[in-house]
Amino acid sequence: MLKVGNWHEGTWFWLVSGIAVLARLSLWAVYPLTPNNDSPTYVQLAKNILTKGFSTYNATRTPGYPAFLAFVGDRAYSAQLLLGLLTTWLFFYLGWKLSGRAWFGALAALIHTLNLGQLFFEATLLTETLTTFLVTAALAGALAISTEKASFWELTLYAFFAGLAAALAGLTRPLFAFLPFLLFAFYFLLSKIPLRQRTTFSFAAILPALLIFGWWLNFVNTNYKILSFDTIGGFRWLNHTGEYFELVPDEQAIIRDTYLKYRDAKIAETGTQTNAVWDAMAELQKNSKMGFYALSRELTKISIALIRAHPDLYLKNVISGWWMFWWAAVYWSSDAIRLPALIPILRGLIFIERGVMILANLGFLTVSLAAFFWKKARTALGMSPFVWLALVCIWAASVAQTLLDHGDNPRYLVPLQTLVVVIVAWWSTQIYSVWKTNKP
Repeated sequence: MLKVGNWHEGTWFWLVSGIAVLARLSLWAVYPLTPNNDSPTYVQLAKNILTKGFSTYNATRTPGYPAFLAFVGDRAYSAQLLLGLLTTWLFFYLGWKLSGRAWFGALAALIHTLNLGQLFFEATLLTETLTTFLVTAALAGALAISTEKASFWELTLYAFFAGLAAALAGLTRPLFAFLPFLLFAFYFLLSKIPLRQRTTFSFAAILPALLIFGWWLNFVNTNYKILSFDTIGGFRWLNHTGEYFELVPDEQAIIRDTYLKYRDAKIAETGTQTNAVWDAMAELQKNSKMGFYALSRELTKISIALIRAHPDLYLKNVISGWWMFWWAAVYWSSDAIRLPALIPILRGLIFIERGVMILANLGFLTVSLAAFFWKKARTALGMSPFVWLALVCIWAASVAQTLLDHGDNPRYLVPLQTLVVVIVAWWSTQIYSVWKTNKP
């Protein structure tokens, strides 16, 4: 058994588990399950699944989180707290296997437990907690392939379940639809494994995505004539193109002018036009004489045409959204705290934690760019295949999210924020080790 000083891995595991349980019991005691503006849509779709299955499912949201809510029912809060604990355990495994040191596994688990941005989402009816668990499980499965001593068929099962978790992550948060394909490439490129085995692992990982994504895309396209993971893509595009919607040609003047009225009112009220389309929805349908799905298709066409005509304006938003991704926002409601005396303490902790996470994010960007372009940096950082996988996953998410949406971009990092900090912590140990070795 691996020894760390006088403590073996079990001691570290149960220590951080105790802290994780205590943190979640404390959250449960002082912070009730708190809905968000998006929560009612997930709850309604969960009820739809329970009563009518998918016969009338409107696909405004992918079915991963609604199906989860339908399954857990009134136990959503406790179920999400349990998922948070399981994710803590997964990070213990990731840190331990990545470093070969149980204390680093404990550090990784503690980083997740003390991530207030993640913890508050466990008390919110939104997709973040489930997505974080599924993405972390998929990455843990990938790490197992290169670290566990197991039979070929056991490793094939690891690859399959990692792919299943990745596919379910994509069905919960479409941003991560790329993850099964990333795992496919990761397994295939593991040069230390014989070609036949890594080919098997690759196809085992991609199979769940081919089946699940194929079924879902066919469902949406067959029922709503939209080849997408959801039916609201046209409305979401306006978070990008709405900022310059006055450039829409006169052929679509009715849609253009209706939206501009609501956009300008939203800017006057909040300073941003993000999600103004939802305020304009009823009048857009009325004036355009289009139903919900036809209007979504039409807005997609208009937006794509605008992007092609004005790529510079689109690129400006893309760069801005990419930068906002790294802001490490913490979403919570101070009004929901049952003990008002805790509010200033929590605000102080959140301020400090955001500062730490933003520094970690900037460190990740700087060091990962060095790893991409500087061979000596790659050697010093101990860039194992799993670290490369994590690095590519984070960068892919940062780019994909801003290409598709422009608004609440900091939320898209939440499922990966702990991973970013853990990778930076790992790099810090590597840099310290190199410094110590070369110290005169």
